[in-house]
Amino acid sequence: MTITLQQIQDAVRIGLIKAGTRFRPDQFRAYEKAIAVERLENPRWVLEQIVENARIAEKEQLPLCDDTGIPHIIAQIGDECRLPAGWLHAVHTGVKSGLRQMPGRPMAVVGNEQERIEQSRGLDPDPGSLETAPVIMRSQPGRQLTLTVLLLGGGPEIRAKTRRIFHRRRIDHVLQEIICWLKAEVGSLGCTPATAAVGIGRSQVEASALMLEAMATGDLDQQNELEQTITRGVNGGCIGPLGLGGRTTLLGCFLKIGPTRASGVRIVCARPCCLVEPRRATLVLG
Repeated sequence: MTITLQQIQDAVRIGLIKAGTRFRPDQFRAYEKAIAVERLENPRWVLEQIVENARIAEKEQLPLCDDTGIPHIIAQIGDECRLPAGWLHAVHTGVKSGLRQMPGRPMAVVGNEQERIEQSRGLDPDPGSLETAPVIMRSQPGRQLTLTVLLLGGGPEIRAKTRRIFHRRRIDHVLQEIICWLKAEVGSLGCTPATAAVGIGRSQVEASALMLEAMATGDLDQQNELEQTITRGVNGGCIGPLGLGGRTTLLGCFLKIGPTRASGVRIVCARPCCLVEPRRATLVLG
């Protein structure tokens, strides 16, 4: 079966709308678990309202949050997959169509480089003018094309960190450094409970890419021991939903560890995803 440009464009459009308007099933289940164990009235009420908001957003096809996010695409291309010429353009066209249909919030800053930095000429009123972040491409066996759409809000980006950790040949030391960062940043994030996304690699670029891949593949129903350790450590700070205290500051953690090199440091990218994130959808073609 030949994958067409129209199929790619439609898949990205549908994926963007789905990511922006729906909780994943594992998100709903994580919130239900958090509500079940929360004993404080105000934090429990916040958790219940977040779930109700998500149900309304899905039913009415409305954005989960006013900050509709920056589109990021991860494309996993099968070793035997033959893509048509112009497929990347189709991806970008699908993003534009999805932002207009959802609709996204107008966020694209207009002007030259200096004017965009200063935001001195205002915003483009067209939601579709928001450019997609650079597409990440990975290989996979087979003939299929797997497209994952992520919508990343501004608040978590402000609170994200990419830094080196002197590992001291101890995984527990690395994890405690990550927990310390996340506690400090989640407390200032505001829109909690969060989900921690963490990538560990050899360079800042690789660590950031691994963090994005963790968001694209992580599952709140399937948490390994390292992810659970980070979640328990941050939840011990009792920041809670919207900073009101309680048992759930993190719903969970998505951690991806890549190749390492002989060095005294590990490069870590850690991002506290807000209460509606990771907003993602994955579609498979071929």
